[in-house]
Amino acid sequence: MRLLYVHSRKASFVAIDRDILAERFEIEDLYQPGRLPNVPRVIGAVRRADVVFGWFASWHTFLPVTLAWLLRKPSVMVIGGFDTANMPDISYGHQRGGLRRQASRWIFRRATRLITNSTYSLSEIERNTPIPPERVTVVHHGVPDPFGEAPAAKERAALTVGAIDRTTLVQKGQLPFVQAARELPDVRFVFAGKWLDDAVEELRAAASPNVELTGWLSDDDLHAAYRSAAVYVQASRHEGFGLAVAEAMLAGCVPVVMNVTAMPEVVGDAGVLIESQEPAAVAEGVRKALAMGPGAAARARERILTAFPMESRREGILRVVDGAISERA
Repeated sequence: MRLLYVHSRKASFVAIDRDILAERFEIEDLYQPGRLPNVPRVIGAVRRADVVFGWFASWHTFLPVTLAWLLRKPSVMVIGGFDTANMPDISYGHQRGGLRRQASRWIFRRATRLITNSTYSLSEIERNTPIPPERVTVVHHGVPDPFGEAPAAKERAALTVGAIDRTTLVQKGQLPFVQAARELPDVRFVFAGKWLDDAVEELRAAASPNVELTGWLSDDDLHAAYRSAAVYVQASRHEGFGLAVAEAMLAGCVPVVMNVTAMPEVVGDAGVLIESQEPAAVAEGVRKALAMGPGAAARARERILTAFPMESRREGILRVVDGAISERA
């Protein structure tokens, strides 16, 4: 069977699910990074497909899911993130109103099956949208393990990873991370991520001498950064799961995360939860993580191996897709 795989970003979680589905289906990719679709291409791709699978309910999935619905073809959507959030104080989330909310809810209603990546995201869908929670299946991310074991020695360093633009400085807690470095001059703060606009200049202006802004890193260099850092910081206001946190934990980084959205669900008792994005709070979280002792790295790694194995993601995704196909058969 042919599966049309619709996405708008080159992200590791998108690639992971594509690999899972390629075990069962012939995949045709529909990568649409912009707001305006290539209409003839979308029409042809949906007509050739037996099932449509999309990541996030937004402009790139609006036409594919609508056409699948009109042609009575099954579709599966993974939702939970900017498409289900409603956080006006940081200007984040499609559910704040306007055309984005209307478009996302149109997609939610017309997809045959819906998947979300955390129990938190399911509660957010119930709170922010008219979609009944029984229409949504929670399938936690599976996290591939390129590390094999937690390194024996760790540098006294705090790492965060993510692309940088004006929208992520607060939403992802990037500015507080950089500002927190002044509170801990004996700790190296490393920020790895692609610079998408001039927001990096604001980070540079706030940075103390112990901050390194690496820019984009190759997979090998990123894995080396995970292996060397003792602490991983994700001071985000919103995460539908937090895959980078889980990847860092597999490398033996002790996580420091905000006690909000899905992050406590991922970290469990294997890290430090902070209650504020204030630089002093972030710094205190890093200080606590560094003091947790040598067993903390192993506990962080074991948490991800136990709670989020790849096989559970594989079984969950394929079960929902099979159900969508059977429903439209």
